[in-house]
Amino acid sequence: MNLPIEEIRNKLAEKGLKVTPQRLTILDAIYKLGNHPTAENIIEYIRQDNPNIASGTVYKVLDTLIDHKLVKKVYTDKDIMRYDGIVDNHHHLYCTDQDIIEDYVDKDLDILLREYFKNHKIKGFQINEFALEIKGKFKNR
Repeated sequence: MNLPIEEIRNKLAEKGLKVTPQRLTILDAIYKLGNHPTAENIIEYIRQDNPNIASGTVYKVLDTLIDHKLVKKVYTDKDIMRYDGIVDNHHHLYCTDQDIIEDYVDKDLDILLREYFKNHKIKGFQINEFALEIKGKFKNR
């Protein structure tokens, strides 16, 4: 996903965040990389144009973006934390061989899950959101 900088500015402002060059750059990098990047991927990408940005700054901004629900954390089986710039409900396809995550959107599946849990309540638990992680192997990659 590649968003215009003005749209990224608006997203930050809508969440009540001060629009700083660091926040713009990091959120833009997450959208441009678009492959559920690690913090290290983000730092490497940003340092191509901003070689002096500190790793600590990137981690601090990532935490802020997560706290304000602009980014989600995604963990892999290899215990690697990745970041997802798509915060709307969606699922993930996770290739266990290659440690690759891809977004998977299926409105029919969402309806099926919503209806299932509407009819099959989990005692003592309120569902706020659901997201599947579908594990397997990508073919022909």
